[in-house]
Amino acid sequence: MKLTITGFSNSGKTTVFNALTGLDLAVTTYPTVISPELESQIGMVKVPDARVDRLSSVFNPKKTTYATVEYVDYAGITKGDVSHNTKVFNLTKDADAIVHVVRAFEDEAIMHPVGSVDPLRDVKSFETELVFGDLELVEKRLQKIEEQAKKGKKQDEADRDLLLKCKKALEDEVSLRNLEFTDEEKRLMLPYQFLSTMPEIIVLNIGESDINSEKVKGLQDRIETYFKERVQTAVPPVLALCGKIEMEIAQLPSDEAKAFLDDLGIDEPAMNKLCRISYDALGLSSFFTVGKDEVRAWTIKKGISAQQAAGKIHSDIERGFIRAEVVGYDDFISSEEDMVRVKERGLTRLEGKTYAVRDGDIINFKFNV
Repeated sequence: MKLTITGFSNSGKTTVFNALTGLDLAVTTYPTVISPELESQIGMVKVPDARVDRLSSVFNPKKTTYATVEYVDYAGITKGDVSHNTKVFNLTKDADAIVHVVRAFEDEAIMHPVGSVDPLRDVKSFETELVFGDLELVEKRLQKIEEQAKKGKKQDEADRDLLLKCKKALEDEVSLRNLEFTDEEKRLMLPYQFLSTMPEIIVLNIGESDINSEKVKGLQDRIETYFKERVQTAVPPVLALCGKIEMEIAQLPSDEAKAFLDDLGIDEPAMNKLCRISYDALGLSSFFTVGKDEVRAWTIKKGISAQQAAGKIHSDIERGFIRAEVVGYDDFISSEEDMVRVKERGLTRLEGKTYAVRDGDIINFKFNV
């Protein structure tokens, strides 16, 4: 699963990307201009999971594998620059969700494209740019439909009606997230990859002096209220972090990083929270396989069947699925972290093909090929 880190220029997108990945990409103090040579930067990030840590300490495996999320960093968008923004959004459409970095820090050495720092204004402007990006796509598609109709080519009326429905909302600057769509309309929408239907995470990039401040908490509340008033079907999570500090932490050895966090009075890097929020925003969960060879978190869509989950490990296991031996993570921990004790207490479940896998299930699949 892939998330694009985006936002207005000089919001700290690359700083956040560096903090997530531990990389050290150059951070500029001026807006980046898109050129044919400029490529996106991609980083695979482990999703921190205390359950994996605990299981690994119990089984002491040769290998421990965490769930991962892919993040992409690219040039920022510019208010009102349709041509520039279209290039950025074309990359964004390939992602499964948006991490929208919003500047909330003051620094005279780093210019703000609009001239002043106003996070709520920038959130509203970004949402408007998403809407304009979708509107441009809808208008081009409708124009093509009309041209083909004039040539006598039969058109899909359901597709045209959907686009007209979207056009009306977008012209009123209403995000497509706020519309109700039938299952058939949702199917027709898939090829368009509309920006304003994508899951979104708001990241407030704050200054060091604002860490844990009431001012930031108030700003988070105002942004959440803005989305609620627009009747969002799902209000984006709003996370505040200091990208500069988080980037420094990511590049320190673990013992020094912990000491740094302790000095700041922070329990864990905000990047850990962002990874978990990203995972949840994508509708993902994890089940575990355990043993002396490997303890591993497997990424699945929430609610998929045991047989489908088996296919994540190997297609042969899915094809020859017999049953799944399932133990809940909490049941394992409460049973003295001992599988024999789990069975003695009757907490092992035998589940069939259609069982909906739960987050935290420890599963041993039985199969025959």
